[in-house]
Amino acid sequence: MSDIAGSIRKILLSDKSEALVAVGVIVIVMMMIIPLPAWLLDFFMIFNLGLSLLIILIVLYTRRVLDFSVFPTLLLVSTVFGLALNISSTRLILSRGAAFNGQMVRAFGSFVVGAGGTEGMVIGLIIFIIIIAVQFVVITKGATRVAEVAARFTLDSLPVKQMAIEQEYSSGAITEEESRQRKRDLQKESDFYGSMDGASKFISGNVKVGIFITLINMVGGFIVGVTIHGESASSAISNYISLTIGDGLITQFPSLLVSTATGLIVTRAVSDGTFGRDISEQFTRDSRIYWIAAIFLFLLAFVPGFPWYLLGPLGILVGFSAYLLSRKKQAAVQTEKEKTKSAAVSASPELSPVAPPDPISLELGYGLIPLVDKDQSSELLDRITRIRRETALELGLVVPRIRIIDNMRLEAVQYCIKIRNVEMGTGIIRMGHYLAINPGGLADEIPGEKTTDPAFGLPAKWITEEYRDRAERAGFTIVDNQSVIATHLTEVIKSHAHELLGRVEMQRILDALKSDYASVVDEVLKTLSLGEVLKIMQRLLQEQVSIRNIVTILEAVADYAPVSRDTTFLVEKVRQVLSREICLALADENKVLHVWTLNPALEQEIIDSRVDTAAGPVAALAPELQRRWLNLAANMIRAGQNQGYTGLILTSEPARVLVRNAIRRELPETAVISVPEIDPAFKVERLGEINPEQTAPVEEETAAAGGRR
Repeated sequence: MSDIAGSIRKILLSDKSEALVAVGVIVIVMMMIIPLPAWLLDFFMIFNLGLSLLIILIVLYTRRVLDFSVFPTLLLVSTVFGLALNISSTRLILSRGAAFNGQMVRAFGSFVVGAGGTEGMVIGLIIFIIIIAVQFVVITKGATRVAEVAARFTLDSLPVKQMAIEQEYSSGAITEEESRQRKRDLQKESDFYGSMDGASKFISGNVKVGIFITLINMVGGFIVGVTIHGESASSAISNYISLTIGDGLITQFPSLLVSTATGLIVTRAVSDGTFGRDISEQFTRDSRIYWIAAIFLFLLAFVPGFPWYLLGPLGILVGFSAYLLSRKKQAAVQTEKEKTKSAAVSASPELSPVAPPDPISLELGYGLIPLVDKDQSSELLDRITRIRRETALELGLVVPRIRIIDNMRLEAVQYCIKIRNVEMGTGIIRMGHYLAINPGGLADEIPGEKTTDPAFGLPAKWITEEYRDRAERAGFTIVDNQSVIATHLTEVIKSHAHELLGRVEMQRILDALKSDYASVVDEVLKTLSLGEVLKIMQRLLQEQVSIRNIVTILEAVADYAPVSRDTTFLVEKVRQVLSREICLALADENKVLHVWTLNPALEQEIIDSRVDTAAGPVAALAPELQRRWLNLAANMIRAGQNQGYTGLILTSEPARVLVRNAIRRELPETAVISVPEIDPAFKVERLGEINPEQTAPVEEETAAAGGRR
């Protein structure tokens, strides 16, 4: 038997199976045209019955609908096969009459009915009508309705489910391959229910045709028997009605099995297990219902006229089942208590930890969900992947997966960027519009809604497609919706990169380096703690200095840590070692650094006012002086930016960190470098001096610097 089963499996899984299916479909069609001998008709009827039985068993043991995705097509084939059998049997019954020797038809016309003669015909006709009514009114109609609703809701929920998969992928819960596989399964599931919505109509049509064929057989058989075969009216009724009932039962019974399978497969959408396992799990959850049922059966046994000899044993059986279930539940509770007790002994007496917030997340209003829907040709998800890759190359920091969330509390067109659940940036997107950014000095004559570029704070307008060419010719920078979010996200990540690097990430970086640079890592950690190394890296990132060349950074730390463990001192020494990289990021294409300098008296006063705090050294100048020089620096640097210069201040080494901390709030985009950080390969051009006592207009000094250039 095992050899036979193996041979069948090889045939079904081989390329020959395709040929067998093709031949089978052709045979089904030919059955409607070519007369069949009675023995072959019996064979096909047995085959149809067995196929229907296999279909319902496969459905019962199927965990997911996608495991039996061929069911809608198989439903059509089995329906056509049943109709072909109906036509073939009708041809033989009408042509042979009483001489018809189809064993399956006669067996269902007598044995299944359970009686002979007129009584058998009446009973058989009633059973046939009941089967038709149950199949058409109850099973088929219900399955059709469930399939329609399932198809509609599956299609409506498809974007939300795809969004959920993207969120899981963005948060790192699943891999890219798992994400693609889930999306494929989701699409197949949607296609399956869509197919079932139409395929369920085959069954209802089959029932209607079965009723029509049965009536035709009865009327036609009576006419053929009386007029052609010369039978008496009573004999014709006896023969043809009996055969018609048998034919109707043998063809409708497999159809009933298939329609039941249809109802089962479309009503088990929420299950992940087989039907038997679901029954076992869900019927054994609570023993109380069995106690109640047992008591009810016992009470019913004492009611006069009820069969106590059946109700009593059944009540005992149900009560015994309730006892077993209660014992099982008590054992499970005891096991759970032991596990809890064991966990309590090994764990500290603290509250369970709360899940930390996502390192970085992008929240979207419901109107912006299409921006992350790949089915609508959205590229934002790919852009976010590239942002993480580019940030890793530029800053040397591997950005955690960015979780994308649809936040119903936001406005429909609003988005929000958060780091560890703290809002770092927000913006508005006008779907179907472009953001036209004014780089400065352009005439604002383009029709549109005035706004501000969320990434850099530049004046901008939301314009429609018709004004896009006009805005580009006028010199505006045109940005699409996805680029607006991607650019804003990039700037937020760069500005807050230091907040994304924690002890866990730092430890992973050092562990990865140990394989090739164990001596450097060990030497640094002998002098400094992990937290001190982390502070150095965070302060570098805070000023947009890449930590990608981390080996050089650690070597510099190892050289200067024996001198001082002060992180501010070590950061300055690391910056000097990275002078070429810092200058490359700040210089123009000719390797020229255009800098602003401080008045020597002001710089010395800043150095003398140094106060060391837990957050680093700060300059404790008089409030009036602090306000004057910061306002002057801001005006001069902005004026220089209008001339095309980058905001860059050059100071001495002792003053650099003090100046940087002083301007960090008012001029966050302005870089501050010290003289030792200037690489010999670069030239320095002074744009002007920041002197609170100066009286010359800022614009004149900047223009003069531009002329000297």
